[in-house]
Amino acid sequence: MGTGMELRHLIAFTAVAEELHFGRAAKRLQMAQPPLSQQIRQLEKELGVQLFERNTRSVRLTGAGESFLDPVRAVLEDLDTAVRAAKAAGRGEYGRVTIGFAGASSHETLPLLTRAVRAAHPAVELVMKGQTYANVALSRVADGSLDLGFVRLPVTQPGVAHRVIDEEELVCALPSDHRLARLESVPLGILADEPFVSFPAGAGSTVRDAMVEACESAGFNPRVVQEAPDSYTILALVAAGVGVTLTVTSCQHIQQNGLVYRPLAGPPIRRQAALAWRTDNPSPALHAVLAVAEAALPTPPG
Repeated sequence: MGTGMELRHLIAFTAVAEELHFGRAAKRLQMAQPPLSQQIRQLEKELGVQLFERNTRSVRLTGAGESFLDPVRAVLEDLDTAVRAAKAAGRGEYGRVTIGFAGASSHETLPLLTRAVRAAHPAVELVMKGQTYANVALSRVADGSLDLGFVRLPVTQPGVAHRVIDEEELVCALPSDHRLARLESVPLGILADEPFVSFPAGAGSTVRDAMVEACESAGFNPRVVQEAPDSYTILALVAAGVGVTLTVTSCQHIQQNGLVYRPLAGPPIRRQAALAWRTDNPSPALHAVLAVAEAALPTPPG
């Protein structure tokens, strides 16, 4: 575009070309006719060609004007698309949000969120990072490498906000032929001599942390004989008779032959699941996802 050519000149040209009448074009553009005529003359001078043939009765496009019209319409349409994209991005309707989660425990909550986001903001891209245990998700949210994490309380990192979306309880998973499987509820202390299957130590699993803490409160340290990277594998090993484990109620959808779940005896050991994000994350897409999550994953009463 030449140095003297401006967007207003292109808009003026398009209006006159479509109306073929300076008065109607001026009215459409909500401006007086003399400045409109002046803009067309400036544009013709800049291009060095005549765009319209004018007489007292009619206005029509010259060959140069005909050739100029479609490319100018394309420019204005591209500009309109760009403006709408920028405004939509400002409202969070475009953009990318990275989400960290651990598969089995997010089995119900994650699809509720992703379906709701896709319905409300189809141009927001959700980048899913699976096998991101709660503690790892929290640290990655804190360092900015994740926008949003499925975590468990407590959330103590500075600059990280959270909202509780679910409350779970620890339960015992046993081989179905285990001697304790006949009990309606399992006292923790009775598991002291049992082999355990669990997540790797130091992997960032809050379920493993909760299991160890619960066993220690019952007076013993769980003897972990095999570790596995996810709840599906851990519970398959339990079904195979390798050992027992403590898991959370959100994993009880995993059903297979040889596996049973029993509540723990005594007061429930509760764990709260939450969404976490950095308070200084400026992403409009993230804030759009958080707004959708308020309805899709409401905070439980109490």
